[in-house]
Amino acid sequence: MAAGARLAAVALLVLAGGGPRPVPVTVSAELTDGNSEHLKREHSLMKPYQGAGSAAMPLWDFQGSTMVTSQYVRLTPDERSRDGSIWNRVPCFLKDWELHVHFKIHGAGKKNLHGDGLALWYTQERLVSGPVFGSRDNFHGLAIFLDTYPNDEATERVFPYISAMVNNGSLTYDHSKDGRWTELAGCTAEIRNQNHDTFLAVRYSRGRLTVMTDVEDKNEWKNCIDIAGVQLPTGYFFGASAGTGDLSDNHDIISMKLFQLMVEHPLEDDTVDWTKIEPSVSLLKSPKDNVDDPTGNFRSGPLTGWKVFLLLLCALLGIIVCAVVGAVVFQKRQERNKRFY
Repeated sequence: MAAGARLAAVALLVLAGGGPRPVPVTVSAELTDGNSEHLKREHSLMKPYQGAGSAAMPLWDFQGSTMVTSQYVRLTPDERSRDGSIWNRVPCFLKDWELHVHFKIHGAGKKNLHGDGLALWYTQERLVSGPVFGSRDNFHGLAIFLDTYPNDEATERVFPYISAMVNNGSLTYDHSKDGRWTELAGCTAEIRNQNHDTFLAVRYSRGRLTVMTDVEDKNEWKNCIDIAGVQLPTGYFFGASAGTGDLSDNHDIISMKLFQLMVEHPLEDDTVDWTKIEPSVSLLKSPKDNVDDPTGNFRSGPLTGWKVFLLLLCALLGIIVCAVVGAVVFQKRQERNKRFY
């Protein structure tokens, strides 16, 4: 779509109410490649919240420490050992969608004295509290983690850190390694204690998962994650959760807006039962051995110290094995020669 047509379409959606945040033409990685977007109110959470201050909200359920006010939905207060979540009651049967989340993570803790973080979910399960940022482990579906505290002291990441994980129920999120072994891709983002609005967008279209941030008060989307080969079924639920441990923060959701993307699919997709698809990702390598590439593919990560050590160890073992095999072969030849003489 030409730049003028795209901006005109966005303007019409904004006039109609609830349109997506505009993506400037100058952004290096654009979020929208569909023809148009439509807000799906049954999957969206926006002010004024109906049922604020009560134990019930139309279309949304919440649990744990979650508190609904007139200005935000607070998943956890800035207190230790708290967790909370909010979940859409309506399963989503869209094949192509884009979720815009307006959030705020803030608290009194300084330096690394805050935690643990916030998670966004598109999963089969809902309203099940657990150890993964206030929600259950071994889930089915997609999770986007906004992790504010480094549990792994040896990590090379810079926190806060945003990462993506797809699970078919067989994978466990390892908090001690900050989800390193099950991470598909991720990026660093300054999302805590900002004096301006912070946003995150999650887009799923034609097997491609894109995550972008707008946290620098520039009204621009910045590329964070772009992964091809992602398979997610329809009929799952959107939600958000957060958790605190020995350290804490306020984790607030101001809005969650879901847009349907009008994208053409191959004719053979009409014969697929999208509710029966198993969540999966087609990767040539293990997720932990890849880093994000803006093209939607992956490239090998840099050779860190432990990788160099493993390569040298493998090379040394190879030399030893070759030496042993060579010695055995040489000895057998010597014995054979003795029999001839």
